[in-house]
Amino acid sequence: MKQLVIAERVCLIGHIVSMVFGLVGILLVIPNAEVIFHFSEFGQTAMQWSMAGGGVVYMILGTAAVFLYGLRTLGLGRILAFMLPAIFISLGSELLGTSTGFPFGDYSYLSGLGYKIAGLVPFTIPLSWFYVGCASYLLARAGLEVDTKPSLWRHICAIGLGSLCLTSWDFVLDPAMSQTSLPFWYWQQPGPFFGMPYQNFVGWLGTGAVFMTVAALLWNNNPIKFERSQLNVPLIVYLANFGFATVMSLAAGFTIPVVLGLALGVGPSLALWLKGSAVSAQADAESTTNPVSVANIKVALK
Repeated sequence: MKQLVIAERVCLIGHIVSMVFGLVGILLVIPNAEVIFHFSEFGQTAMQWSMAGGGVVYMILGTAAVFLYGLRTLGLGRILAFMLPAIFISLGSELLGTSTGFPFGDYSYLSGLGYKIAGLVPFTIPLSWFYVGCASYLLARAGLEVDTKPSLWRHICAIGLGSLCLTSWDFVLDPAMSQTSLPFWYWQQPGPFFGMPYQNFVGWLGTGAVFMTVAALLWNNNPIKFERSQLNVPLIVYLANFGFATVMSLAAGFTIPVVLGLALGVGPSLALWLKGSAVSAQADAESTTNPVSVANIKVALK
């Protein structure tokens, strides 16, 4: 278990560091290419690596971190029951979207995010749906006490809030990533929300809700018990990725998407984390203070 924790933390730290390198490259180096000549030899090599594959690496590390976290806290069956539907359902939506314009709108991916599946969707995109979606859903599920006070209404609300937090990340990410000096995708028919069509958000909400519903059904007879500290990783993953998107958007001059994302994504995720942590702490306290009854055992002597 200790080795698993170490591997998880290494991947999580690497995920965050890779995002920082990506921000430096996209916002400072690319617009001012001459800056790189002032770096040391190591700095130049690191920046060249970041530009060549930083986007791919940070998504792979994010996937690894969340998978290892899920393996440690949820178990192999439950993390796979979320990961596989999230990857394949989001990939199906992305392939449909880049082929037909439904459900997100008319868009195409450029280079920079790795090998494209069917020549349309980078393989890293479904991975990002998985790890941000998993973080969002776990925070919602814990904060709404789905596993301690199960009800259909709590399940529905957890799926809805998880999908909203996931979509709020896209509020901030999509305008900047499609209009930066090194864009990663572009809209063939730009929409009214800072270049994005409103249809895009409906597609994000719907896709997230579908794979979270599948996971909820697969987890239905296998409730989750979180310890207080175990909700920290989902929050860190969500806030780190939101922070990356925020810096990108602010650098591009997009403040309204950031404000919306803070109100509809960061605010709820923090509230859910606080509530979930409080519930877990209370459960831990009760488990240590309640007396344990031991059944009497009669031994028959012959």
